[in-house]
Amino acid sequence: MDIVDDRISGKVQRVMKQNRFLADRNLAWIHSRIHPYFFITMQEEIDAIAILADGLHNLSRNRRMILADRDRMLIQAVLNRPGSLYETLRTLKEREISYAHFAVSNGPLPDSEHHLELQRFEFDRKTPQEVAASNDKAPTAIRRRIAAALKRDYPGFDHKRLDYLLNILWINNQDYVRISPATRVARTLALFQHTRNNSGVYLDAEPANTGETRLMFAVGNPPQRDFLQQIMEVFNRLEVSVKRAYCLTISNEIHPYFLGNFYVTTRDGAEVTRGSELFLRLQSELYNTQILSTASPSYAELVVKGVMSGEDALLVNAMIGFCHTNLAHTHPDSFDLEGIMRAFHNHPDIAQQLVKLFRARFDPAVADREAHYAAVLEETTRVVDSYNTGHGFLDEFRRTIFRCALLFIRYTLKTNFYVLEKSALAFRLDPGYMSEMEPKFSADLPPERPFRITYFHARYGLGYHIGFSDIARGGWRTLITNGRDDYVTCANSLFRENYVLAHTQHLKNKDIYEGGSKMVVVLDAAGIQDRDLVTQRLYKLQYSLINAFLDIFVTEKGKAKDPRVVDYYGEDEPIELGPDENMHDAMVELVAAQSVRRGYLLGIGIMSSKKVGINHKEYGVTSAGVIRFAEITMAELGIDMHRDPFSVKFTGGPNGDVAGNSMRLLLERCPKVAIRLIIDGTGALYDPAGADRDALGRVVLQSDIDAFDAGALHPGGFILYRNRTRRDGMKELYCKVMRDQDGLKELWISNDEFYREYNSLVFTVAADLFIPAGGRPETVREHDCDRFFAEDGTPLTRAIVEGANSFITPKARVELQKRGIVLMRDASANKCGVISSSYEIIANLLLSEKEFLEQKEPYVRDVIRILNKRAEDEARLIFRRHREAGGAQLFTEISDAISTEINAQYATLFNFFQKHPQLCDRPLYRKAILAHLPGMLADRPGYRMRTKGLPPKYKYAILSSEIASSMVYRGEKESDGYRELLEAHLKRLSA
Repeated sequence: MDIVDDRISGKVQRVMKQNRFLADRNLAWIHSRIHPYFFITMQEEIDAIAILADGLHNLSRNRRMILADRDRMLIQAVLNRPGSLYETLRTLKEREISYAHFAVSNGPLPDSEHHLELQRFEFDRKTPQEVAASNDKAPTAIRRRIAAALKRDYPGFDHKRLDYLLNILWINNQDYVRISPATRVARTLALFQHTRNNSGVYLDAEPANTGETRLMFAVGNPPQRDFLQQIMEVFNRLEVSVKRAYCLTISNEIHPYFLGNFYVTTRDGAEVTRGSELFLRLQSELYNTQILSTASPSYAELVVKGVMSGEDALLVNAMIGFCHTNLAHTHPDSFDLEGIMRAFHNHPDIAQQLVKLFRARFDPAVADREAHYAAVLEETTRVVDSYNTGHGFLDEFRRTIFRCALLFIRYTLKTNFYVLEKSALAFRLDPGYMSEMEPKFSADLPPERPFRITYFHARYGLGYHIGFSDIARGGWRTLITNGRDDYVTCANSLFRENYVLAHTQHLKNKDIYEGGSKMVVVLDAAGIQDRDLVTQRLYKLQYSLINAFLDIFVTEKGKAKDPRVVDYYGEDEPIELGPDENMHDAMVELVAAQSVRRGYLLGIGIMSSKKVGINHKEYGVTSAGVIRFAEITMAELGIDMHRDPFSVKFTGGPNGDVAGNSMRLLLERCPKVAIRLIIDGTGALYDPAGADRDALGRVVLQSDIDAFDAGALHPGGFILYRNRTRRDGMKELYCKVMRDQDGLKELWISNDEFYREYNSLVFTVAADLFIPAGGRPETVREHDCDRFFAEDGTPLTRAIVEGANSFITPKARVELQKRGIVLMRDASANKCGVISSSYEIIANLLLSEKEFLEQKEPYVRDVIRILNKRAEDEARLIFRRHREAGGAQLFTEISDAISTEINAQYATLFNFFQKHPQLCDRPLYRKAILAHLPGMLADRPGYRMRTKGLPPKYKYAILSSEIASSMVYRGEKESDGYRELLEAHLKRLSA
């Protein structure tokens, strides 16, 4: 045995001696064949270079050679083959790469036909929170060298931002800044700045000294984890060879940036020049990586198989999303997402024909577009109508899908598809397409048709903006889904939810010059457990969508300003947004800033609840109207809320805008109120004697209901905790804390017990007044109505005042009222939030930011006085009409009728003033405009004069709104002489 061991040891010794001889040769070869920058970046990884030199001659017999493998770093050598880097990235796709460096030798390995490829990866990503908390700064000497390099090589760089950008880079990767030559850091900073100034995406090409092309590509808030892999797939697919690359992923205080420098040639060794056909294809495909995911079935079926380009596959994806959301809301089982995907993927010829038609309609480079489009439209219609595989039912199903896609193309009026820098798609449609669809596809929608529909499609979500008037406003909500089933379920009903909310908003907006609209987007956050990563994806989606919005709605002389947007509509479109679900303050400010930066006609007025605005939660503007409605409603039932004892129950927590401020107002104004039930996303509080006022006051507008002091519960009261759980074997148990005569007790109940009680409390707890001020739309449906009544048929709630939109379905509202519950619907009761937002935009149009901030408090006081009056006017009119009808007309029917009458008058008046614009500046009509404004603006000559400079459409809209609402609230009817009627009405108002 010893003899055998000696032989093996001898052989090992000979191999080691031979390796020592070859190591010197290998090191010399590395020096001659690898770019010198490799040694600069590896100067602190000497052991890795030694391992490479020792074993380089064995690489041809192995897949790879590991040079360093640590928690935060991987360095390896591989044989350079087509797709070798792509394969490595596939194995790393679950790891967060902070730095990547690739280099390929400029000649084959000794005794091999293959070149050497070196790959270095670092996994040390900094989070936005870490960056925001850091005060680290780059040393002065380093800063000085980099500043000099920037002045020399990048004279267009804005040095006012140097310290900020350099310190961000330093905090993220000190080694990179410290080790790299100043020229390379300067290049990275210039790329960083270009990307920030170019809507978050940038590509450029310049010759390198080695016969290669330096491609500089960067993206703000890139898709997570596998983004570099997707970039390499594009290079591979377009036959571009990457010789070297240096890629950083860094974070600012909000989200990451990908910054990449790639040294490339074509496969035959040629350069890739800026503006060449290959460069333009690269630009299109690389920019497209922001929107089209490699995980998308369209990518796998259409791009990987070579059927079409990534850009065309993206359009097909957008058509799939449009068809699904327009067809599934009435028939989710028939028109499921997978079935619609298969229709396009199994018939790529029809998909290509639809793409051809779209390009004929919107390619800005097409000559004689009208004739060309007409010919392709006829051809495409014939292809769709003649689709027949002999499977009757399936054929009709797929023809319906293809016809929907055809309508999508025919009725789109403008799109940003040809805007290269886009990170989401936007399509502004004429809603007339709905009239060409079968009636069954709109059977679940209100009968009124919108003024405009805009469809958005992005990498991780899609959505709509639906507006019922030319000048329209309404909130932007984002639904965050967790998993495929959740996403598809939300997408199924997305269009209906958006449509109903926008329609409700239109009814609600009757008191202001803007019609109603809503933007609803569904975000796919599947597989992300980290809340910060979900927020990053949310911000990426919202930022992408607002830029897509601005791509098509920023105009010059009525037409889309960007020449790449073919505009068949040709008018300015004033659309006002507002924060809704999952719209954070940071994004509110960013949307307003982008609007100003890109020149949208409303400027910061695009978005309400800004710092330079009226924050709904801070001032409780929506709740002001809800509680005024409640006061008048309860008075009609014989209860003076300011003096009498009464009980209330809420959905929506103490930290919510509407619920929290409503609780605050009740605690301030109503000394004998008993708030018996509060339900929010963290749990539920029930207290038969009413929540302790002091304990509730401590959490109102501060915390969710799970922060309520359980020690303040009265006997019989309890709190259910949704987020306080523990496991008992396979069971998940939820905490319930209750108080009985013996004191507090902590119980642990099963999942079924928890949700049975949690979901039933809203129905079974008796209270004089129910204020739904939180929760998902359509929570209460017709089949739930019995639960609002005792066994003898007595209502458990006397009145409902809706603080949340669409919480109760229309059919359920009817049933509840028929059985004796007084119900004030959302379009009336919670309208004051949108009225406040309207006055915020008026301030943005008439005041500078400085003026607004200086006068904000008196301005807001004026607005709140208007809110209370608007709420009171409508509430009293509803009850007056109810009495006049002898109780035969439901409260919600009266509310709808009031909204319909005002909106109809508004539309008539708007058209009238468009035909008679000269009237707007006459004294009587000027008085009406001023009557609409808060006193601070109307009473001061300097501000009052500025109304003359309002855009004409805004003058028409303000006049129409003020006159229409006052006519209906005062009970005046139309007559034959319309102008005479108006002037008589205006004289009465000003008397």
